[in-house]
Amino acid sequence: MIKIIIDDSKIKELLERGVENIYPKKEFLGARLNDGKQLTLYTGYDPTAPTLHIGHAITMMKLRQFQDLGHKVIMLIGDFTGMIGDPTDKSSARVQLTHEQVLKNCKNYQKQAGTILNFEGENSVEVKYNGEWLGKMNFADILNLTSHFTVDRLMERDMFAKRKEENKPIFLHEFMYPVMQAYDSVAMNVDGEVGGNDQTYNMLAGRDLMKNLKNKEKFVLTTKLLVDSAGKKMGKSEGNMIALDDSPEDMFGKVMSWTDNMILKGFELCTKLPMTEIAQVEVDMKGGTNPRDIKLRLAGEIVKTFLGESAAQKAQEYFITTFSKKEQPDEMPELTPSLYELATVLVEANICKSKSEARQVIDQGGVKINEIKVDAKDYLHIINSGDVIQKGARWFVKVI
Repeated sequence: MIKIIIDDSKIKELLERGVENIYPKKEFLGARLNDGKQLTLYTGYDPTAPTLHIGHAITMMKLRQFQDLGHKVIMLIGDFTGMIGDPTDKSSARVQLTHEQVLKNCKNYQKQAGTILNFEGENSVEVKYNGEWLGKMNFADILNLTSHFTVDRLMERDMFAKRKEENKPIFLHEFMYPVMQAYDSVAMNVDGEVGGNDQTYNMLAGRDLMKNLKNKEKFVLTTKLLVDSAGKKMGKSEGNMIALDDSPEDMFGKVMSWTDNMILKGFELCTKLPMTEIAQVEVDMKGGTNPRDIKLRLAGEIVKTFLGESAAQKAQEYFITTFSKKEQPDEMPELTPSLYELATVLVEANICKSKSEARQVIDQGGVKINEIKVDAKDYLHIINSGDVIQKGARWFVKVI
């Protein structure tokens, strides 16, 4: 029989570190963790791309905390919901995938997740696919399930309200996504669910359905999101993804490109560094320690967390040799822009996604021309042929 660990410090860390909200409340889950009974919980991952990324890793690290205390963890692959796609934060409907595409995408998910979760031993993580129950439902089953939801409740979602204001279509299958995700909880009869706070609506829909159909109080734990300087999630949809199968050098370099305001949250969400040490990092930053030095430590801790200490050490050595001792690489992309001004070059070189992002990066001091930092608001700086434009430590382009 699996032993349930009741350790005040570990439970406190589980309930607080990286946590945005707990439903119905923190005290409810705390009491469940202290009663010595095994809980069953899960997180769902839709295979809309072939790689898991650091955003997924945040929820997996929380799942691992539950697993280490002896609780039963399920990694749910949304092979059915992934064909439709979660409409969260989307201004238009997603392109639907075939079941074959979805299964191909998730082929290596367990291997990637294995750097965080334990899939071996007595209390191994169980992998399930929601096509096992959603794919077997007939039309009568679906009608019965939808009778527990109202259109008014579904229209409370921000992205749907915004689309309605903009006269953009809302498709019926998108309404069905939270209904299906809610049924996952019922089908597996879980005690709780973990997910990013952008999934709050979907997870609470499952909590309501569990009350209605099983008279069961399901807990929901939402984690904080790792966002960039523009407030966008670090994930595949935003094009700034750190994949769990990235090379150590790429992972390290991508972290070094983060803005300074991501450092503390990066330590909290993506490393195992004790919170007491993270508090000291905050003191050091306020005391004037160079953020670049702190970011070097963060990048090393993140690579160590997901790829091991040896990989982290080699990645740091590579970064210092390649980027720190020599500001510009020997080879870089070249660009002939439509307009020889800074913001245009940053966008057309795919260094920034938009001119508003380019302006923000410039204002934050993140852009150099020929190794000289560009002044804030100098968005229209004239660029000459031969100039090297640099953003952060990794993005370069030579204008020709």
